[in-house]
Amino acid sequence: MKKILIVVDMQNDFVDGALGTQEAVEIVGNVVSKIAGFDGRILATLDTHHSDYLNTAEGKKLPVPHCIGGTQGWLLNGKVLYALSEKDYKTIEKPTFGSTQLVEELRRIREQEEIEVELIGLCTDICVVSNALLLKAHFPEMRISVDASCCAGVTPGTHQAALETMKMCQIDIYGE
Repeated sequence: MKKILIVVDMQNDFVDGALGTQEAVEIVGNVVSKIAGFDGRILATLDTHHSDYLNTAEGKKLPVPHCIGGTQGWLLNGKVLYALSEKDYKTIEKPTFGSTQLVEELRRIREQEEIEVELIGLCTDICVVSNALLLKAHFPEMRISVDASCCAGVTPGTHQAALETMKMCQIDIYGE
């Protein structure tokens, strides 16, 4: 069985930029260690918006421009990028919380061999949970796990709530 690591949105704006938190900064070392120790294919998602962000449905509910394609905030955190550069990885840009392109990429890989996936990254309570549930809906028999020590939420409380939600949906959570 092939393992796939999904690194969700470890971008500057979510670590220490426009929507960064101290908790996000604190998990960078864990994420780098996870990537360094991982033997397998890695997919890294990039939250990607454009200059019209404030006019989008998301921008109207979260009026904080972030991850605007090509900006410093859109780039992966430097330490994470360095760790990824030593590995076999592919980036997937996504315009919203969950990525249908990620689903399609995993579907292609599954045509070749059985896989299991592990998700890490930011934010537990938005993009990590969205992608974990999207993957569970498309691949109900596939093992999906999340390493909580490599995730951070908007707040510690919403991080924990997202972990509980994923547990209830039969996603394996460890590293709490």
